[in-house]
Amino acid sequence: MQRTLTRTWSQWLGQLMVAGVAVGVLLVWMLLSNDPESHAALALLLYVPYPVYLLPALVALAWSFSLGWRWRLLALASLLVVLTVLMRPAWGHADEGYRRVRLMTYNVKSYLATQRPHGLAEVTLEVMQHDPDVVVMQDAGDFQNPSPALKTIFGNREVYAFGQYIVASRFPLKDCQPGSIPYSGQNHSFVHCVVSVNGTDVDLVTVHFVTPRDGLNAARSSGVKGLGAWRDNMNKRLTQSGVLAEHLRLMKRPRIVAGDLNAPERSGVVQDLLDTGLRDAFSSAGLGYGYTHGHSLWPGISFLRIDHILVSGEIGVSDAFVGGKVASQHRPVIADLLLVRH
Repeated sequence: MQRTLTRTWSQWLGQLMVAGVAVGVLLVWMLLSNDPESHAALALLLYVPYPVYLLPALVALAWSFSLGWRWRLLALASLLVVLTVLMRPAWGHADEGYRRVRLMTYNVKSYLATQRPHGLAEVTLEVMQHDPDVVVMQDAGDFQNPSPALKTIFGNREVYAFGQYIVASRFPLKDCQPGSIPYSGQNHSFVHCVVSVNGTDVDLVTVHFVTPRDGLNAARSSGVKGLGAWRDNMNKRLTQSGVLAEHLRLMKRPRIVAGDLNAPERSGVVQDLLDTGLRDAFSSAGLGYGYTHGHSLWPGISFLRIDHILVSGEIGVSDAFVGGKVASQHRPVIADLLLVRH
């Protein structure tokens, strides 16, 4: 009798868990599908580490094996939604074309790299490993001086540097200059260069939007009271992306935007830029999740894709992938682009 009661309670708990996980996954799916940045609290869902969704789904699936087949199907469906809809893997396919250019974007956190004994060597090795024709960096101000650092990392590439940004290219650069994307009365910049590749001129923009760190910390430490700080932080990025989008609409050449946007692709921040006629290179030709940030935090795994390469429709993408996690708090994103797309 006691064993029967124990088994009954275990089944009830298992069913309750499987059903609860399924309802929770469905609710998050619905909230993320309907402009989460319309409300500050919902926008936080864009930055939740995926293990928060994945681990309960895995536990529910394991527990469901002691239940009936309907419960196993429900738990499996929940897990599949987490792995696909919530974690957003890319299932891209390669474009066809020619005039290939390999581009790399990398938030190098140079102020941290210069403090490590082998920081410069680690960044250099990451660049050498992927051997990009064009590399753009953010948070790279400490690599601009002394000049030997530029030579070590970029070799014979032509280099333009401004503020935190570096653009280095095997192809000629021209008309390089900063642009303004102010927010809340504060100055902030991006860099725009024209890259000339065998007769084809391309507008290249590298940008680093405001970090969500302060807003996320406020929401995590102060709960509801911190939502105001998070809302302000979120709106700063949306303001920046809106201003940059207006700059992009004035550019008539093929366009590339590469940098640390501090927002996942489904965010309105990235959507503002995509609405100018761009597409995400990793989503177009990458395979897998492509997470670039989070590995410097516990438990040491990347869980957000906030670094992006965006290209206009004239440009093909034959491959896109992310690099290693040793040299920076951000993995680089690398894309093989085709300036003549079939």
